[in-house]
Amino acid sequence: MKISTRPRFFVLVTALFAAAIAAGPLATAQGTYTPTPENLKTRAWFQDAKFGMFIHWGVYSVLGDGEWIMETRPINRTDYTKVPAFFNPIKFDPAAWVSLAKAAGVKYITITSKHHDGFAMFDSRLTDWNVVARTPYGKDVIGMLAAECHKQGIKLFLYHSQLDWHSTDYFPRGSTGHRTGRPDSGNWDAYLNFMDAQLRELLTNYGEIGGIWFDGMWDKPEADWHLARTYALIHQLQPQAMVGSNHHKSPFPGEDFQMFEKDLPGQHTTGFNPEQSVSALPLETAETVNNSWGFNLTDEHYKSTADLVRYLVRAAGLNANFLLNVGPMPSGEIQPEFVQRLTEVGKWTKQYADSIYGTRGGPVAAGPWGVTTQRGSNVYVHVLDWNQPILALAGLPRPVHSARLLRDGSSVEFSGVKGGLVLKLPEPRPDEVDRVIVVELEPAK
Repeated sequence: MKISTRPRFFVLVTALFAAAIAAGPLATAQGTYTPTPENLKTRAWFQDAKFGMFIHWGVYSVLGDGEWIMETRPINRTDYTKVPAFFNPIKFDPAAWVSLAKAAGVKYITITSKHHDGFAMFDSRLTDWNVVARTPYGKDVIGMLAAECHKQGIKLFLYHSQLDWHSTDYFPRGSTGHRTGRPDSGNWDAYLNFMDAQLRELLTNYGEIGGIWFDGMWDKPEADWHLARTYALIHQLQPQAMVGSNHHKSPFPGEDFQMFEKDLPGQHTTGFNPEQSVSALPLETAETVNNSWGFNLTDEHYKSTADLVRYLVRAAGLNANFLLNVGPMPSGEIQPEFVQRLTEVGKWTKQYADSIYGTRGGPVAAGPWGVTTQRGSNVYVHVLDWNQPILALAGLPRPVHSARLLRDGSSVEFSGVKGGLVLKLPEPRPDEVDRVIVVELEPAK
C-alpha cells in the first residue's frame, strides 16, 4: 500500500489538471471533427477485426456479485474503501488471457480501466484510489495487460467510466449513487478535469491504444460533459485512437464508432436505446457469456457455444463487431465455463474465418433464417435457422457465377431469378451451427 505517498498527489494533480485543461482550445474544433488518416485506418482495421473480448475486472470481483454491487447492495463509500484490501489476484497471467483471446479468434481486447466505483485498475498518480496503492497485489493491471497485448499483437481498447460513485466532486448526482454517503456538494468541473487527467495518463503511459470505450454518461444525460474537450484530448494524444460511448444515443461529433449494449444494431430489444439510430460509423455489439459483466458467483445462465457463434455471425451480417465479455475471478483467473466456450468458439472461427473477418454486412436483408456477409465478389450466406430444402434470396446486385459450401468446397445447386437467387440447401451436419454457402457473383461490368 502506498497511502503514505498521498502528499505528492496534490502537486501532480495540479500539473496534470492544467495539462488536461490546456487541451480546451481544441474543443471547438471537435464540433466539426474530421478524423485523421491514422484514425480512418484504425476504423477500417476495426471493421475487419469483427471479434473482440470485453473484460470487466475490478476489486468488486471479490464480492462475487457483479460490478454494480456498490449500488445494488448498496455499500456506502466508507465501507467500500475496505474492499481493495481483499484483492490479491496472484493467479493473474496476462499472457494466458491474451493467448486465450487469440485462440478464440479475438482480434482486440477492451478492459475496464475504471468502472463506476471509480477505482483505477492502473497506477494513477492522481489518486491513491487505485490498484497499486490500495491492494495487497500492488501491481499495475492495465500496464501488465498492455505489455502482453503489444507483445502478442492484439490491440488494446480501454473502457473508462464517466460515472463515479466514489468521487465527492461527481455532483450534482445523477440517477445512481445516492446511497454512497457522500456530501451533497461537489465541484463538477473539478471532476471532469480529473477524468481528463486520468485519460491523459492512460493515453501517455501504456503505448498505442486502439480506442476509449466510454460508459456512464446515461447517468446524467442532460449534464455538460465537456465532450468536445475530452474527445479532442484523446485525438490529440493518440490520433489513431477511436472514441465510442455507451450513452445509448446516436453518436455525437468526435465519436469514431457506435456500440450497442446487449443488442444487435437497430433491434431495440433491451429498452436501453429507444432513441438510438444506426449510424454510418463502425458498429459494435457487446454481450455477456452468462448474464453478468463482472464476476458473479451464482450466475450460471451460460449461453451455449452455438448461441455465441450465432451472435457473432448475426452481428457480422449487420455490419457490426461482436464484443464478448468475460468477468475474471478475484484470483485473476477466467472461470472455466468461459474458457471452455471461448475455446469452442475458436474452433468455429478458425474453420469459417473467411466468412467473418474482413467482411462487411451482405446485400441480402437479415431474416430469421440467417444473414449474409460479403468480401469483394463473394457473398457468404449464413444459414442459421432454416429447415426447408430451398432458400430464396433477394437483393443480390449481380448474377451468380457459382455456389459452394465453405466447409468442404462442394458445389451447391442454385438457380438465378430476377434480382435474386434460389439455393438448394445441402443437409446440415448434426452439430453444424451455421451452414455457410459461398456465393460468387459475376464480375461487375
